[in-house]
Amino acid sequence: MTRFALTVEFDGTPFMGLQRQVHGPTVQQAIEDAAHKVTGENPVLFSAGRTDSGVHALAMRCHLDIEKQIEPFRLSEALNAHLRPDPVAIIGCEVVPDDWHARFSCVGRAYVYRIANRRAPLTLEKNRAWHVARPLDAEAMHRAAQALVGLHDFTTFRSAHCQAASPVKSLDRLDVRREGDHVLIEAEARSFLHHQVRSMVGTLSLVGLGQWRIEQVAEALAAADRSALGLNAPPEGLYFLRASYPKS
Repeated sequence: MTRFALTVEFDGTPFMGLQRQVHGPTVQQAIEDAAHKVTGENPVLFSAGRTDSGVHALAMRCHLDIEKQIEPFRLSEALNAHLRPDPVAIIGCEVVPDDWHARFSCVGRAYVYRIANRRAPLTLEKNRAWHVARPLDAEAMHRAAQALVGLHDFTTFRSAHCQAASPVKSLDRLDVRREGDHVLIEAEARSFLHHQVRSMVGTLSLVGLGQWRIEQVAEALAAADRSALGLNAPPEGLYFLRASYPKS
């Protein structure tokens, strides 16, 4: 049995999320089905993170165990051939030790959220960014975001369906910057609560629109109450950016 680590890029638009579900297509199902066609086996895919319906990934880290003798390059090529036409691509594949785990060995996760901040409707970026037509003050959003960095009770920014044992998380970084007509929000932490990034982005957008004072973000955090949330941003602007692992 060989453990292969995969780096996966996908457009989440047609999927019900990453994790296999009974009520619709998922990224996990697509990759596992492709792996079965390549090997004749039924490997289970494990991933560094979970994504909701419509959320994308630039470099999701996953692993699966395969008995068949095959080189990493040939495995990735074969998987990609069988993944077509699904918008999923294996962009990296390597053999890793048996005790390496895509989820449990991961020590850091990063997301980026893309807001297309322009009057005109989206064409090329439809379903790949959140369209906000009114001007956003990215600098004010960044200043407000710093109140969320550190160890906090993130109940306000947690989905009612979140299954995490505790709402207390340590947010390592939350940066907001403008690039042309886009506002980008990058978040890094060891792990995130369900909907945490989208909830933070949605609330920060109210600051950017001038509907909230900068201080209100800190006040919402301190409330530890989901009803204090300003807004939950839609899924299409969210991308899993990278996963970090201890250096061997």
